[in-house]
Amino acid sequence: MNSQAVVALDIGTHTIKMGVAKRKEGGEVEVLGLVQEPSSGVRKGSCVNPEETALKILAAKQRLENLSSQRIRAVIVNIGGSHIFSTTSHGIVAVSRADGHISQEDVERVVSAAGVFPLKSNNEILESFPQKFIVDGENTTKEVVGMKGMRLEADILAVCAFSPYLKNLTDAVFGADIEILDIVPSPLMGAWSVLTPRQKELGVALIDLGAGTTNLAVFEEGELIHASVFPVGSGNITSDIAIGLRTEHDTAERIKKEFGSLGKTSGKRKERFESSEGEILNFSPKGLSRIIEMRVKELFQFIGKELKSIERQGSLPSGVVLTGGGAKLPGIAEFAKKELKLPAKLGSPHEIVTFETDPAFFGVMGLASRVLQEGEQTISSLPGASVAQKLKKIFRVFIP
Repeated sequence: MNSQAVVALDIGTHTIKMGVAKRKEGGEVEVLGLVQEPSSGVRKGSCVNPEETALKILAAKQRLENLSSQRIRAVIVNIGGSHIFSTTSHGIVAVSRADGHISQEDVERVVSAAGVFPLKSNNEILESFPQKFIVDGENTTKEVVGMKGMRLEADILAVCAFSPYLKNLTDAVFGADIEILDIVPSPLMGAWSVLTPRQKELGVALIDLGAGTTNLAVFEEGELIHASVFPVGSGNITSDIAIGLRTEHDTAERIKKEFGSLGKTSGKRKERFESSEGEILNFSPKGLSRIIEMRVKELFQFIGKELKSIERQGSLPSGVVLTGGGAKLPGIAEFAKKELKLPAKLGSPHEIVTFETDPAFFGVMGLASRVLQEGEQTISSLPGASVAQKLKKIFRVFIP
């Protein structure tokens, strides 16, 4: 197998997905294999039982090894959960060169300085993203190397996580006898698979609708400007259906997948459904749609408030892009457009050659694409800014 192949691991509330991909000669990323296993030890996106999660990761690893005929040694992995948050910070340094020209070292120093700020106990920075640079009090472009000045300032966006959950995640991966190349916050992982550079330049919100959580990442002028995670996902819709129809959770999930939608339905028609246990359910599609709509409306209200808090409500030219398993719900793009008052569409793989069109797999594709599109040297984003630098291993995924 190509030595530049990379394995990605997406640990979610409902499923654990693992995939292998490589870069083609034309520059596209080609997905070579994808597998998934039911998740365990994960609650609302956070790993709470590393031993249970490790067993599921091991099962996915063995399946992918059989598929690829190679032994998997290392992965790039996501970290999810509503403990993830983003915050801004500011740093100042003096330009080091005697001639006053700003060097790459100065840029690295000011970003590192901006990354030193007080955090609540047991929280740490995962990644930092520069927002803007200021030279001698004047706002500049992000390309400041070579400019002349005495003082360099930087504003950064830091994406942070709760340290105990981060340790649980690493313990789970190591427990499956796998090394870690990098750890990526879940709100960002789909950006490398479904967003185009133009969308990120104009302004776009990526919404990943998972089972236990919903991830939001907002981009503008090519950079991440906000990230957050909501503790509500498509699993909550299933729970609402189970309560509303007075049935088991697994039955409610099957009904959601087979009959659920956010579109208009006829008023009097009844559906008949037989569960795997032989239970007969008669329900109104209109009533089912109402149950789903109430929960999804609540979710988009959360997202709308978050966009308002960063002054981007109704003002993202590229609108919102939906991905994740919850994006398969019929009518959800139109519903998002109405609720958020923004253009909305379902995500699709960008510059990726794949046999899989299920949006639930776009996250793991994005993780692999990040490495293959940007290269190993850019994985950690900025010097001294992320835990990934402590964990990153040699860029080799398979033992020959």
